[in-house]
Amino acid sequence: MKRVPIRVKLTAWYVAILLASLSLFGIAAFVAMRKGIEKSVDENLEGQADGVAEVMGRVIQQEPGELQDELREHQELREQADFLQVCDQNGRWIYRSRLITHYEVPMPVKASYSAYNVMAADLPLRVLVREINAGEQTYRIQVASPMDDFYDTVDQFKWMILLLSPLVLVLASAGGYWLSRRALAPVDQITRASQEINSSNLGKRLEVPRSGDELQRLSETLNSMLGRLDSSFNRITQFTADASHELRTPLALMRTTTEVSLRTSQTVADYREAQEEVLAELEKTSSLVEKLMRLARADAGVETLQHMPVNLVECLRDACKDGKILADAKQLVFTEDVESTELLVEGDSHALRRLFLILIDNAVKYTPSGGSITVGLKRSDHSAVAECRDTGIGISADDLPNIFERFYRADKARSREFGGVGLGLSIARWVAEAHKGSIEVQSAPGTGSVFRISLPLLQS
Repeated sequence: MKRVPIRVKLTAWYVAILLASLSLFGIAAFVAMRKGIEKSVDENLEGQADGVAEVMGRVIQQEPGELQDELREHQELREQADFLQVCDQNGRWIYRSRLITHYEVPMPVKASYSAYNVMAADLPLRVLVREINAGEQTYRIQVASPMDDFYDTVDQFKWMILLLSPLVLVLASAGGYWLSRRALAPVDQITRASQEINSSNLGKRLEVPRSGDELQRLSETLNSMLGRLDSSFNRITQFTADASHELRTPLALMRTTTEVSLRTSQTVADYREAQEEVLAELEKTSSLVEKLMRLARADAGVETLQHMPVNLVECLRDACKDGKILADAKQLVFTEDVESTELLVEGDSHALRRLFLILIDNAVKYTPSGGSITVGLKRSDHSAVAECRDTGIGISADDLPNIFERFYRADKARSREFGGVGLGLSIARWVAEAHKGSIEVQSAPGTGSVFRISLPLLQS
């Protein structure tokens, strides 16, 4: 199906609205003009009827026999002798003008105090009938005015509207199409510029017109979107490169160990030592792959968490049991400072336990023997705040903004020595944010680090 350009749609809508507007205007103008003419004629007829009634009242009281002559003279003096007839209550004619007799305009049985239209021998008439009492009798006065000239003028106006409307629509369509093309020309420029941007030049940006209108906002929005895409693409590229690098080292080590053990004649103890080295590297690689898969599922939105009420106190104490074992193995002082009251959050107990273990494990890795680790949990307004404080080597100010990035390690040599790959804190941040919380760090070289997690409490 062929797509209709938006400029054609805009022009069509413009023409449709203009056509409806012209139709409504033409109908309203036609009706208003006709009603205005009829109102003017009605006022004239009422004036005629009032004049005839005044003459009849005066003549009937003074000279009743001269009523017909007085009416004729009155009409001739007023130059309105065309359409007038008067009858008494028995239907006998008192006076009839020549034209009203010629067109045989009937006298209605009852008087009507509002004018109405009558067609008399193809002549449209506007008729008014009035009833008066004079000389102890009732008379009916009927005055009329021909409407053919008026209606001809109305018809000319109608045909003028009908003939000029198509011309106006054609001119308006051309003008509307021109205006729509001119208005949408910047959109075409934005479209062409956007089509030139691909994965190889995501750093390119659209030109932003300083017009202060929707086009400027559209360009700024697209540039903002391109910036996010560029950042995401760079992170994916870096993530892939780092993952490849991290996997290449243990694979190369396992391959070298295996090849050496196969090429040389060794004792059973040597073969066992080689297998243990390969197993240790396999365990590290499996842990790395598991972390990579977890982050990949989190990025894709398929890493589901079981949201249910969790007592954060029990969850942290459970993590501290394993943390204390790790700390004792390295001869570190491990201290718990956890509230005894229940602190409920909505989340996944396994993910939260993994979050606390990541922080405790990092503290154990980077704290020299003889140091201390303190884990605390307290209530702060409507949040639960957990802290993991150590007396380790600390983190420099240059590295602090980046430690939650994937594969980022402040000291590559020491991190490799401690067995880290730079994914633990990335997972910790994802878990905290997935629970609508936050994680932050305070640290300085040689003074240790404090990781602080804030999670919203479950409101009763």
